[in-house]
Amino acid sequence: MVHQPPPLPLGSDGEVDLRAPLTSDTILQVRTGRMAPLAPLSIKSGINKTLRFGPVQITKLGLEGDEQDPTFHGGVDKAVHGYCAAHYKSWQKEFPQAADRFVPGGFGENLVLGFMNERNVCIGDIFEISDSTAVLQISLPRQPCFKLNHRFHLPNFAPNTYSLSRTGYYFRVLTPGPVEAGNKLTLVSRPHPDWTIERIQRYLHKETDNYDMNLELSQIEEFGAECKDNFTRRVIRARAKANKKPKEKWLPYQVVERKEQTKRITSFVLEAVDKFAEGEEKELSPGAHAKIKLGKGLVRAYSIVDGDKERFQLAVALEEKSRGGSKYLHHEVKVGDVLQVGAITAAVPIVSAASHHVFVAGGVGVTAFLAMVEFYKSIHYSVVLHYAVRSADDVPFRDRIEELKKEGQLVLYDKAAGQKMDIRQIIQSRGWNSQLYFCGPKRLMDQAEREVKELGVYQKEVHYEAFEADLSGDPFEAVVANKGGVVIKVGEDETLLEVLQKQFDQPDSSCCVGNCKTCLVELKAGRVDHRGTALTDDEKVTSMLSCVSRGVGRITIEI
Repeated sequence: MVHQPPPLPLGSDGEVDLRAPLTSDTILQVRTGRMAPLAPLSIKSGINKTLRFGPVQITKLGLEGDEQDPTFHGGVDKAVHGYCAAHYKSWQKEFPQAADRFVPGGFGENLVLGFMNERNVCIGDIFEISDSTAVLQISLPRQPCFKLNHRFHLPNFAPNTYSLSRTGYYFRVLTPGPVEAGNKLTLVSRPHPDWTIERIQRYLHKETDNYDMNLELSQIEEFGAECKDNFTRRVIRARAKANKKPKEKWLPYQVVERKEQTKRITSFVLEAVDKFAEGEEKELSPGAHAKIKLGKGLVRAYSIVDGDKERFQLAVALEEKSRGGSKYLHHEVKVGDVLQVGAITAAVPIVSAASHHVFVAGGVGVTAFLAMVEFYKSIHYSVVLHYAVRSADDVPFRDRIEELKKEGQLVLYDKAAGQKMDIRQIIQSRGWNSQLYFCGPKRLMDQAEREVKELGVYQKEVHYEAFEADLSGDPFEAVVANKGGVVIKVGEDETLLEVLQKQFDQPDSSCCVGNCKTCLVELKAGRVDHRGTALTDDEKVTSMLSCVSRGVGRITIEI
């Protein structure tokens, strides 16, 4: 039986009234699709769905004949994706350059609906499908990923979907049955009338630290695990933060493993002497680094290759021109020794909006990126690692590197075999909406910065992770305006950070080579020789990195 769609509720301007009370809506289209390459990338996606005519069976895992990337979609909580057709007209007005791509099915939805949207559906709503045994329940808001950017060819488009609350929503299947275009969805139960998808997205994406709302949302049983677990973790973290006693800034970690990865690179596994309390945050973002106190007053930051805050692994190359850190670790540190570990900081940003991630590393610089490359690989993102080594014998974590090579996600450059990395060519061939990452010796980093500027790459599309920096320079003075106008003097072999920490025990610091912004101070007046890569040109007007940048003559700052 074919149903005629009822007239859509219209506002005074003739547009669809997305806030009109919902009792039922008509399914305008049913769509399914198979996993296929998301051209021109090598990864696969099920976003391209085609129209289905006639009845299609809905099972507990979704529509028959439909495939999804299980990392982000599919499963019992994400069995069926619904989307409001009225949204497409708004997208066309807001993004006219992509208007021809904003058509029903564009978001990869299974059910195209007339006016049922994020403002008039609530979590836990139960719907019956006419002329069918099928019963569906709203389980989750959709969490958009980079594939929408790629789909509509609009950089960083995905965040618009949740900021404007036009993501769509998922159904779980309570009772299987057939569905076809023209069937009616009728609301039969609404257990949480206060929690529309739109309101949920407010606390999911915007007011993320609202404890009362996080607690209430964590207790909604009808929520799919993706959101329920998210809100639950926030509650646990908030409680732990409120209850934990102040800790020393530096904590003892024991060296429990030491392994020679190559003749010049050694890895160390460090484990916290005092185990973390239940509920205390242990998880680490890939690309983090740890600040470590070594002997003879040395403090260095090293990239974490894998692990969590309770137990992690790092690797250090013995540098010919070592400032003392690598020599100490290689020659003095043994299994059983206890080192003091300070700030553990997320260094390399996760750029979920990029279609393709291009990592460029030299030597031990791969340790900053290896976990990040594996992370993107695990969630089916398009990623490649360009890795330059002195010789085939100078490759650390060889089994993991070989796995990337086997999967076609590694390009290895062996200097001893006459293979040379062409950074300019890598940048030029990166593809649309790509993110670049560089880590390696100073020569590689300097060339990367030069090529990026010459080729006009947007600053936010590049991340530099230096592990060495030029810290010396002419002496200068700094007036600390918010400390009574005290004037401090920074010698030619000192950094502004070192002098500030000696006198004021501020600011905090982490990488100490200009990769992050932990040591940032406000620049009120004067000229600065900006070093490091963490600040954009706009940020350099009002800020400086105290770990590496130097004043010229006298400057005025606030900390």
